[in-house]
Amino acid sequence: MFQNFVTTSLGVYQLIFGWHRQNVDIHEGEWGTVGSVIFWNFTHDGKEKVAKEIIEEIDEEKKLVKFKVIGGDILDYYKSFYITVHVETKGEDNLVTWILEYEKLNQDIPDPHTLMKFCLDVTKDIETHHLTGKLVSEINIKSNGDVFHEIFRYRPHHISSMSPGYIQNVDIHEGEWGTVGSVIVWNFTHDGKEKVAKDVIEEIDEEKKLIKFKMIGGDILEDYNSFYLTVHVETKGEDNIVTWILEYEKKNCNVPDPHTLMEFCLNVTKDIETHHLN
Repeated sequence: MFQNFVTTSLGVYQLIFGWHRQNVDIHEGEWGTVGSVIFWNFTHDGKEKVAKEIIEEIDEEKKLVKFKVIGGDILDYYKSFYITVHVETKGEDNLVTWILEYEKLNQDIPDPHTLMKFCLDVTKDIETHHLTGKLVSEINIKSNGDVFHEIFRYRPHHISSMSPGYIQNVDIHEGEWGTVGSVIVWNFTHDGKEKVAKDVIEEIDEEKKLIKFKMIGGDILEDYNSFYLTVHVETKGEDNIVTWILEYEKKNCNVPDPHTLMEFCLNVTKDIETHHLN
């Protein structure tokens, strides 16, 4: 038996083995029901393999699913093989317990430590998938796209006069305005609260009119392990398209996707546009 703490939602593990996944097919029964037969294609020890399993037990209260292997490569080495996955809440985290029960065909067969590692790696992949995310939004502006790009590169400290309801102050703490590696501190209002963000400019692409910021301090990192913000301007005829990209990793499953932060970026964009059109 092996226990592993993860921060992914309990519901994900409760349902993940009853949902149709890529390279996983149901051969009999219905998803998420005892007696259903599932066929898995997977890679283990560098080789493509298959496993045919039947769901023997589902305990909703305990969030437990037990599989019996009834065909495939695993039974080349074991007379019987059972896999149980169980999820238990421990404070803010969730404890995933994997149990492998087996009978070897002979004494030369090794214990299935690499299969246990496989299960743990899948656990980590599922966790990462549900904690990381990316939001992308586009907005058309009538004001000059070159000017918009220049503001975020060279004059972000002017934004407070263009969008005072959202941005109150912008200061440079290291480096020079408009250079990769410079560190900028933003005082802003989000969700009705005064907040602070400290970020470093990671990338500037003058040809694409793109700037990428990495968050290195402030209120946003109370909820996210990492947070990147990219603003990109593209000319399309008389209009200009501003694209905002938010990339992030949540600290736990209870942290929402940053839709309100995306709305904040779009509102700042509109304020800058209005300022220059007026």
